[in-house]
Amino acid sequence: MYFEEAVRMLLANPVRTFLTIIGLIIGVGAVISIEVLGHSMAGSISETLGALADNSFIIFPGTMQGDFQKAAIRLSDLDAIKNSVPNIASATPVSGTDELIRYGHNLGRFFLSADSNPPFANTPIAYGRRISDDDIANAVDVTVISWKAYNRLFPAGGDPTGSSIYAGTHRYVVVGVRAQPRQGALNVTFGGDVSIPYTTYVREYVHGDRILAARFTVNDISTLPQTETAVINRIRELRQVGPDVRYQSFDKASFTQGINGVFSAITIVVALIGAVSLLVAGIGVMNIMLVSITERTKEIGTRKAIGARRGQILAQFFIESLMLSSIGCFIGMAIGLGIGGFVNSVFIIKLTGYTAPLPYAQAMAITAAFAAFVTAVFGTYPALRAAALDPIEALRYE
Repeated sequence: MYFEEAVRMLLANPVRTFLTIIGLIIGVGAVISIEVLGHSMAGSISETLGALADNSFIIFPGTMQGDFQKAAIRLSDLDAIKNSVPNIASATPVSGTDELIRYGHNLGRFFLSADSNPPFANTPIAYGRRISDDDIANAVDVTVISWKAYNRLFPAGGDPTGSSIYAGTHRYVVVGVRAQPRQGALNVTFGGDVSIPYTTYVREYVHGDRILAARFTVNDISTLPQTETAVINRIRELRQVGPDVRYQSFDKASFTQGINGVFSAITIVVALIGAVSLLVAGIGVMNIMLVSITERTKEIGTRKAIGARRGQILAQFFIESLMLSSIGCFIGMAIGLGIGGFVNSVFIIKLTGYTAPLPYAQAMAITAAFAAFVTAVFGTYPALRAAALDPIEALRYE
């Protein structure tokens, strides 16, 4: 009964009803669309970084410092760190160089890098295998190439494993090809186009003791941040440098957390803007309900005169406020999901190559919370005022 009466009153003044809820539609639509976009972008970037190993991190000298040479990590530091810092499972050099790579008459300039087992990024393999522990232990002349290098060096296609490619005078046997990555403007690939065992790289390309960076794996992921700090402090001790020499670390967890933090901040800012819109819309709901009470004063007096209780009048106007708020909020949610889904499927997939599922449950929760808030804050007073009307005075109202 109450809902039927509420629907009848809202449909009796459709223009006024729409003008009342348009602020709710705009506010909720803006918040939901940004929430969807932030969730989708963060999810897509997390998916892009999904190939990174959870139990590893890289340490490298900070680029913005006066004496970069003084901060350089030494190859001889790695064994000392592995033997003295708890939780370190392995320590390997990270380095690479641009090389002209050829196979028969096909050639191209690619980044040749040192790799380890397990690799820093667990990219799927299209052909063959990854670099093994035996390859590393014996400094074997083998390589795993990227899909980009495969297309350039082996345009005819087919399984290239067992073929020999050349980097200058160095010959490497192809033992694997990494799978084709998803396409996107921000597509990130990890590792070189031509990866060889780090022991082979050290033998052929490292002249002296200085390396670009170092990669470490840990036994216990839960203490990875503390391990990073311990490794940096140990490097400072070995290099005999003070806090003015800076080192930086990179790992999957902290990078993902930073990305999520950026989108969370954007979501909060937009939510505050949406809250202002909801405040204005809530005041509009309250004003319209007060107008409705004024227009229906005699009706309220008649209902009370024939036995309607105060609670019944209160429920009637409270439900009308709830319906106004719910209709506006859920229309806004539908618009927000539509805008977010469209941008997600048309633009974000082109940017990252991935699409994250829409957060329907989260959107429903936000919408229900907004509708309940607007009803409770701005719908309660008009309902109480209607319920408090004196029936004699209401019947006399003109």
